[in-house]
Amino acid sequence: MAKRKKKPRIRPLALCVFRRGDQIFVSQGHDSRAKQTFFRPIGGKIEFGERGADAVIREVREEIDAEVADLKYLGTLENIFTYEGAPGHEIVMIYDGRFRDPALNRDDFTVQGTDDGDILYEAGWKRLDSFRAPDAPPLYPTGLLALLDPAKPR
Repeated sequence: MAKRKKKPRIRPLALCVFRRGDQIFVSQGHDSRAKQTFFRPIGGKIEFGERGADAVIREVREEIDAEVADLKYLGTLENIFTYEGAPGHEIVMIYDGRFRDPALNRDDFTVQGTDDGDILYEAGWKRLDSFRAPDAPPLYPTGLLALLDPAKPR
């Protein structure tokens, strides 16, 4: 019997933008095929029957062992991309929130996000301006910077 090719799926995600003045807390990733470093707020996949806000709370707890407070829905972005040579498509619910533990707001705070003992990423605070320069590393999902800068033209 021939093996069926897996049909591409759209992934539903929920991410949280933790802000501190002109900085946001982001994970750093790298696409080895594109030879590109990129950044993304933390969060993850929305499970079947789970609300986006609940996914953010669960994912942040699972990945960096931190608690989230004051979640506020900011909007939804569609992200169509290529990562490691494979096409991807995500519908991303974006939330604003804060860390319950004020120690996580220190300038020098960095953390490794983990899942089942595997290190997924390193995350820390970055200035929003570091994503505005023409040669800046991308901030994903696409459109996030414009969502965070409502006064600036899109």
